[in-house]
Amino acid sequence: MKVENSDVVIVGSGVAGLICALSLDKNFKIILITKKKLKDSNSYLAQGGISVCRGKEDREDYIEDTLIAGHYKNNKEAVEILVDESEEAIKTLIENGVKFTGDEKGLFYTREGGHRKFRILYCEDQTGKYIMESLIEKVLERDNIKIIEDCEFLDIIEKENTCLGILAKKEEKFAIKSKFTVLATGGLGGIYKNTTNFSHIKGDGIAIAIRHNIELKDISYIQIHPTTFYTKGNERKFLISESVRGEGAVLLNQRLERFTDELKPRDKVTKAILEEMKKDKSEYEWLDFSTINLDIKERFPNIYNYLMKKGINPIKDKVPVVPAQHYTMGGIKVDMNSKTSMKNLYAIGEVACTGVHGQNRLASNSLLESVVFGKRASQSIIDENNISVYNNITDDIFKNIVDRVIVTNETENKNIIMQRIREDEFEKNR
Repeated sequence: MKVENSDVVIVGSGVAGLICALSLDKNFKIILITKKKLKDSNSYLAQGGISVCRGKEDREDYIEDTLIAGHYKNNKEAVEILVDESEEAIKTLIENGVKFTGDEKGLFYTREGGHRKFRILYCEDQTGKYIMESLIEKVLERDNIKIIEDCEFLDIIEKENTCLGILAKKEEKFAIKSKFTVLATGGLGGIYKNTTNFSHIKGDGIAIAIRHNIELKDISYIQIHPTTFYTKGNERKFLISESVRGEGAVLLNQRLERFTDELKPRDKVTKAILEEMKKDKSEYEWLDFSTINLDIKERFPNIYNYLMKKGINPIKDKVPVVPAQHYTMGGIKVDMNSKTSMKNLYAIGEVACTGVHGQNRLASNSLLESVVFGKRASQSIIDENNISVYNNITDDIFKNIVDRVIVTNETENKNIIMQRIREDEFEKNR
């Protein structure tokens, strides 16, 4: 079996994985693998925007908004880090070529559910796409970063609770021996029938963590997004961004009556919609764009064009919406430097649980978390590398460990994830 050597191997190409790679010194030999193409991550699908603290006077409000949305199940230290390092995170994105929407007077800010202030930067209604395209361009310029697309992540290689690298497959199985391994594999959406996520993102990192007895946290905290475009099929649900409601759109039942405050946190709006659907004996409710006092075509070009292709003109037609699985708040337990319970193994992005989101994620905090804690992971790796914590296993011993790895399939992975979710739910409800 072929063995490649690296200083850092990163599994996943969302915002977290790309930021981590770009934040490492150029003297690190980095291998980044991704299951499909570089852009095929949930980060690319993000519409609304990315939150940022609006100065010292906003700090306490932003922290409190995040805690309220998370039902005070958050790790407050993680929340404070997120808020305090948000401006630097935005600066990092801008330095890497991201152009947020604005004019000669400055950047534009919008508001979404759960936020008491306008503190969300955006790129039209395709924020994730524009961020990803900028980061991908920068990654491809780096000679020290090797990209392997269409590559399946099979397992981590470990000895005595120390991660030595990974086992992967591209046509044939191969191993990557690495000083440090970073999991940025995304969430669990692909195991659900109705989800806004890519279908290939099926909790690979979570399943592997379970098999290696790596600590998890809050794995049963699954977020449902209130407003996705209703379709009868089981295809990926098209997200209608929270920012649409932030700009004034309202929810109506089948009698065309407004039934909730659209800017409550996501879980509360979801609950209100589901209750109304039950009352109406309907498979969807309506989202009315006519109350928006902006040019919808200009503010939400992607959403507008998508709906028009579906035969719905949001300027004059009401849009059928239904809640769908959207995000995983829990995941692999990490500390404030993104370290897992296994030595030399990091987790960042949606696969990780810093505790920042608590029981329910505040809108537009996910991209921010990916940048803040992706950068923290890279800084920790730099620091750890300097003190030579790497256990230098010989190639022969490494190959011997690799040969003993038993690879599981997607069905087995889904079963062990769902079992762990049920166990976590049971523990939380005792």
